[in-house]
Amino acid sequence: MSRRAHRRWTLRNVEIFKHYMQHPGRGESFSVRTLAEESGVSAGVIGKLIAGKQDNVDIDDAIALAETVGSTLNPLFAPPSSPNLNRTSRKSTPTNEE
Repeated sequence: MSRRAHRRWTLRNVEIFKHYMQHPGRGESFSVRTLAEESGVSAGVIGKLIAGKQDNVDIDDAIALAETVGSTLNPLFAPPSSPNLNRTSRKSTPTNEE
């Protein structure tokens, strides 16, 4: 898996994202186009997020979207899971057979 893939954050909930677009911290609601213009994230990516065709974005895009709609990152996006979830930091315990 590429290093960049580990930086992709998952949109937690499309409806919550839409709510933030309609009721941003700055007062005026965003369309896909205006959110794209102000955040620097492509309208195509935003449209796919809203339609449920894409569920994750690069960390830089996640931050830009959250900040533009007046949110912090965590209510809208979940961090990537650890690539080592199935591994433990402890070495296995030797058995008598070793």
